[in-house]
Amino acid sequence: MVEFATFYQIIKGSVENRFIISGECHQMPEKLRLGVLISGTGTNLKAVLKSCEAGTINAKIVFVGSDNPRASGLKVAQARQIPTFVVDYASIIRKNRQIPYQCDLPADFNLDHMLSKQTLFSKATEAQKLSQFFISRVSAEAQLLDKMRAYPFDLLILAGFMRNLTPYLIDKINIDPQRPRIMNIHPALLPAFPGTDGYGDTFRYGCKVAGCTVHFVDYGEDSGPIIGQRAFPIREGDRLEDVRQKGLKWEWDLYSECIQLFAENRLRIENQKYRLASGREISRKVVKILP
Repeated sequence: MVEFATFYQIIKGSVENRFIISGECHQMPEKLRLGVLISGTGTNLKAVLKSCEAGTINAKIVFVGSDNPRASGLKVAQARQIPTFVVDYASIIRKNRQIPYQCDLPADFNLDHMLSKQTLFSKATEAQKLSQFFISRVSAEAQLLDKMRAYPFDLLILAGFMRNLTPYLIDKINIDPQRPRIMNIHPALLPAFPGTDGYGDTFRYGCKVAGCTVHFVDYGEDSGPIIGQRAFPIREGDRLEDVRQKGLKWEWDLYSECIQLFAENRLRIENQKYRLASGREISRKVVKILP
């Protein structure tokens, strides 16, 4: 598997805000280069595109990729001459189930190393299930990485991408631990209701407040450091569809705001330590927003 030659690290303390690319010093691009992954209609993609075109986000989308060949959001990008590609996760997973462990894996894949990092599954999960999951997903992610190599980007955003990322892909993109480069928007007020149906889970629980969260992606499910959140009341008589429609409108503004903060280099990761009443100390990575 060819490494990403274009992945960069920030030179700390540089007054000219330069970046290292392939070992050389380069000026930061005039506009943030966004890569986008989708699975469906691309409603958040449309919102980000609109913000880019209006100048609300100082960025341009350099590609849109999907795990779903039928994702209608691809047509949105194609209509604007934005490069698109598909890696068909479903067929790769199906192949692995039919012929276990015959997926095409990158040479640097190490299952034990992967399992030591992941937090998607508990330690009690059956070993065969874990192996099958990560082998099939990394096989797909290797293809994603190959596709993305053609389009250097500064930030990868997930806009309704319905696949969990493994440490393999995350580590290829997040070279600098203090500057994560994968952002996601989730339809719930995390850490409550992670997973695929945040608004539905919120509504069925009987919550009086719903919301959405933008966060950096880590090795778990919707568990990365939170960048921004928006909340709104669930009123008497609201249906689930009402909650979803209200949430989408908040998502569109929030995602654009958080992407612009990244473009302005105003997001910092800090490791916060807390001592509980029991005396036990815990630590947590948090996002600090600079003025």
